[in-house]
Amino acid sequence: MSERPPPRLRQADRQQLIPTIALDGLIGPEHQARLVWDFCLGLDLTPLYDAIRSRQGGPGHPAADPRVLAALWLYATLEGVGSARALARLCVHHAAFRWLCGGVSLNHHTLADFRVGHVEWLDGLLTHSVAVLREQDLVDLNRVAQDGMRVRACAGAASFHRKATLQEHLEEAKEQVARLKEEMEDDPAAPSRRHAAARERAARERQERLQRALARLPEMEAKKKPDEKDKARASSTDPDATVMKMADGGYRPAYNVHYAACPGSLVIVGVEALTSGSDMGQLAGMLDQVHRRLGVRPGEVLADGGFASLGDIEAAQAAPRGATVYAPVPKPKDPGRDRHEPLPGDGPSVGPWRRRMGTAEAKEVYKERASTAECVNAQARNRGLLRFLVRGLQKVKAVALWFAAAHNLACGIRLRAPALA
Repeated sequence: MSERPPPRLRQADRQQLIPTIALDGLIGPEHQARLVWDFCLGLDLTPLYDAIRSRQGGPGHPAADPRVLAALWLYATLEGVGSARALARLCVHHAAFRWLCGGVSLNHHTLADFRVGHVEWLDGLLTHSVAVLREQDLVDLNRVAQDGMRVRACAGAASFHRKATLQEHLEEAKEQVARLKEEMEDDPAAPSRRHAAARERAARERQERLQRALARLPEMEAKKKPDEKDKARASSTDPDATVMKMADGGYRPAYNVHYAACPGSLVIVGVEALTSGSDMGQLAGMLDQVHRRLGVRPGEVLADGGFASLGDIEAAQAAPRGATVYAPVPKPKDPGRDRHEPLPGDGPSVGPWRRRMGTAEAKEVYKERASTAECVNAQARNRGLLRFLVRGLQKVKAVALWFAAAHNLACGIRLRAPALA
């Protein structure tokens, strides 16, 4: 029997020359990264440019263009990338991110600082995205749906301590800061001065976190029973984080992120980040935010049972808000009582709300809540909003705003598509 011939293979040849290609040829003409860049070209970045200290004719290394940084984070959010380190690697190895960089070299520190350092500008970006869609008649603000989702905080359960332990750790942190300052002053020309300064800064930041944790303890004590106030705890790594009941029934450190969106378009028109796990008392504030942001008061608001406190109903429906509330009426303790019949103590807005929610029309309207608010939350989860990689309420708010801005960008592309077809 003759031997079989060897197999034919496409083998690696790492000595071959790869033809050079312009950066613009890395992605196709219809690639989503180009749409993101086109969106960023229309943004007003004056506040970000004004904050740059490096100027023409002056000292300092040239700063990275904020427009490039904004485009990178918007595209990264759409692609489910939430880590600055991961984004920095993609800027070197991934074609779409390399195209957005356009040859600008970036490190993860620059990317991380930009992501959380411009909350006011991000808030304005959200307003701008909705205003543009309204001008194009793609968004109807008459009806909004609001919902909250609890997102895992960047803090471990073991970081929560009682008052005595926090005070003990604070004293240790103060001593460490003082000791590191003395070391730097004793040998200011030491080669390791840069590392010593980094250690001193880290110790100082730890001291500040512990001080904030102690300052938050009274709030946590107020939630405890009188005989359990000494059991109140706060996190030494993320003082703003709160232990909340999560969707799976477990308890973990988290933040409560609220989005308000318009049915049909799914465009987000309001964002809030909370340290409380309860949704009670949040309807009126979100309606006020939409009015402050866009100058319009929604005529109807849809929310789940977690928002249905009588005070919330009154505040949302009373002047000047005047929004018709669609939220389920809680099940009464008395099984024989009709939940949709007004009670003697009901306010002027609560009784009509009970009756309204018993009608077929209201139940049909309320169906839009799940297809709007829960859909928006699900899309945020799919894009990686499962756990925050930043600490502190302000930084958490910034990340939540990035998700909202990226979401509205995607909605704008979807809503404009029929007109472009």
